[in-house]
Amino acid sequence: MAASRARSLDFFMLRALVVLAASALLSFPLHSQSAYDVVNPMVGTGAEGHTFPGAVVPFGMVQLSPDTSIHPFNHSYKWAAGYRYEDTTILGFSATHFSGAGHSDLGDFLLQPIAGDVALEPGDATTPGYRSHFSHTDEVAHPGYYAVTLDDYHVRAELTATQRVGVSRFTFPADKPAHLLLDMRSSIYNYPGKVLWSRVRVHTDGTVTGMRETRGWAPGRQLYFAMRFSAPLTGHALYDKEPEAVPYHGFKGPGTTPEDTQSIEGRGLEAVLSFGALHAPLTVAMAISPTDEAHAIANLDAEQPHLDFDATRAAARATWERTLSVIDIAADADTRSNVYTGLYHALLAPSLSMDTDGSYRGPDNQVHVAKGFDFVSSLSLWDTFRAEQPLMTILEPRERTESLMQSMLASQVESPFGILPIWQFQGIETWCMIGYHAVPELADAIGKGLNKPQAEEALHAMVASADYAPYGNIGAYLKLGYVPVDHDAEAASKTVEYAFDDWTIAETAHRLGNEDVANRFRKRAENWRNVFNTQDGFVEPKLANGQFRVPFDPARAGEASGFTEGNAWQYSWFVPQDEQGLIQTLGGDNKLIAKLDAMFDQHVDPKQYADVEDIAGMIGQYIHGNEPSHHLPYLYVYAGQPWRTQERLAQIVASQYRPTPDGLVGNDDLGQMSAWLLFTSLGFYPVTPGANQYVLGRPFVDSATLHLPNGKQFRILADHLSPQNRYVGRVLLNGKPLEKTFITQEALMAGGELRFEMQAAPEKKWGASAASRPYSMSKDGFLP
Repeated sequence: MAASRARSLDFFMLRALVVLAASALLSFPLHSQSAYDVVNPMVGTGAEGHTFPGAVVPFGMVQLSPDTSIHPFNHSYKWAAGYRYEDTTILGFSATHFSGAGHSDLGDFLLQPIAGDVALEPGDATTPGYRSHFSHTDEVAHPGYYAVTLDDYHVRAELTATQRVGVSRFTFPADKPAHLLLDMRSSIYNYPGKVLWSRVRVHTDGTVTGMRETRGWAPGRQLYFAMRFSAPLTGHALYDKEPEAVPYHGFKGPGTTPEDTQSIEGRGLEAVLSFGALHAPLTVAMAISPTDEAHAIANLDAEQPHLDFDATRAAARATWERTLSVIDIAADADTRSNVYTGLYHALLAPSLSMDTDGSYRGPDNQVHVAKGFDFVSSLSLWDTFRAEQPLMTILEPRERTESLMQSMLASQVESPFGILPIWQFQGIETWCMIGYHAVPELADAIGKGLNKPQAEEALHAMVASADYAPYGNIGAYLKLGYVPVDHDAEAASKTVEYAFDDWTIAETAHRLGNEDVANRFRKRAENWRNVFNTQDGFVEPKLANGQFRVPFDPARAGEASGFTEGNAWQYSWFVPQDEQGLIQTLGGDNKLIAKLDAMFDQHVDPKQYADVEDIAGMIGQYIHGNEPSHHLPYLYVYAGQPWRTQERLAQIVASQYRPTPDGLVGNDDLGQMSAWLLFTSLGFYPVTPGANQYVLGRPFVDSATLHLPNGKQFRILADHLSPQNRYVGRVLLNGKPLEKTFITQEALMAGGELRFEMQAAPEKKWGASAASRPYSMSKDGFLP
């Protein structure tokens, strides 16, 4: 009884210390805190942000994080990152997660520390199992570090990471035997039979290795692990809990009980790893590999030779501090936390998918070797081409963007279809979403002078992808100039997105002197007009016979609507390559402004879209929680009224972002929602990736300094910024008045100063002239 009472007192003293430390952190003046200190990884873990709170380094292959609930795939949307803030129990800690995906997978190699008796089933929030209750008062989350107390076991769990290794430290009560439960069945977006095969081996030196192959979002995906511990194993038990009757088992291998079996294979595996009573914390290092167990061991040897949790945590912090220091921001506490958290989320993907020797698994599901670049994956291209990847061309152009370019080109060569990635992770294609948006990411980078030696190879890959008729009804698009809705339920969205991608190919070919390709794709870039109904001013689904489908409702979204995660109200503006052409088609500046206002100001019952995933953050028919709307507030600039953009941006930022768990209204989509906030807070946005221009909005920070990779600095100042002074009176670039309503990549990378003079009343003359407006294809022709 005395020992039990002492243990309980120790536990509650530990909890009290954690709470006091967290309170002290919250009371520390935020304006004096570093960028690292104001990042809040909990942002987006509630509502529909789908972020995870666990440990990761920038662009790391491991995302070690808690999973609070696992559901069948058709009920898993809310748990796309494994963790949901309102949950009260933790299943365990798995090695892989997406940040903000709208669909999901991963949650590989779930590990749960257990003190005392081990249950083999997870149970649920009310039924005993191996899951444990926890409290947010005991949670700590910083970039590269996460900690929580598992109340049912009185175990303190701490997580940190290197690029390929997740490192955990578990402090067990001293009077109960310590165990780790490895559940190879658990998976985000799970279903019976998802695990096609798996393996666990206990080596004679105490190393535990294994693998599993799953049929999920990326079918046939294989992942391997190797795990070591700071204390010796005192025993183990290996189980195959596959519930289905298997007609043929083959012949049984060595081992008469789970406890004397050294290796096991099957589809329902669990392992209990036992350490006896521990009087010191247990450190666990788990490396992963996309290729095999031997490479997982090599990754473990390279990145965690000494199982030193504190040194690993310190290194992760130093890496994050260095990476976040690329921008210095002065702003009020909430804005500063929002923006730096946005930067943190933008730096999580694309993630490394390669062993230390360069081995990786490509879209052909074969092993290849990257030479001279890091192979990266987790390519949510439908989202990230808009702002997340253009941001990387400013912050990390050589190290990250060029590796991304080379990874996509390697994937095109290795693809069984000979095309660039669409939505790829861990090298395997998922075929999720629409368009061929690797193309604008390549075009944007080439236009900014990156990876010049491979520019011709990139153009070849871009054309091969855009001309591949079997993908996404491109064959019909090439024949008709649009995708017909009687052949394709997302036809209208595909047509306008293909047309934009085609424009980026035209611009790339023009830059490289290939005018035949440039002229062919410039004509294709006009195809948006083929689905634009001039009678009502909407992009509409069109039939193969050339007629628009009737009846037409611009608010219709979802299945067979003709649109992807949206409706005509969002997609009728998607002409980034030629917004002036759109204005002319609508009938002039005032027509565009009136239609934009009708979209923003419309009264909409959100229940109308309750069954359509990713429609969130609604302001009228503007849907900030999904990407097709992201450039829309900037379109007032194209119509000569930048002050209206400034109003709309204030409305969006105030309603869509908060430094709280529910602070993202929609999926962060591997950094795109966060990149939008980052660009917008600085005062400009890449409406047309590939044009090398950033359309001016208004800043939301008092000042910001970009420490550019070329050694120069670009400083943004917002004079007299306040809630009342929400309008831009004048803009100066390097001390000279800027009449144009955009800045170029060249001007930004040259360093200098962009100064916004803020005021209470709108300045209606600035940006009103046609000459001041951003690039449009029909106005400006090919870019120089």
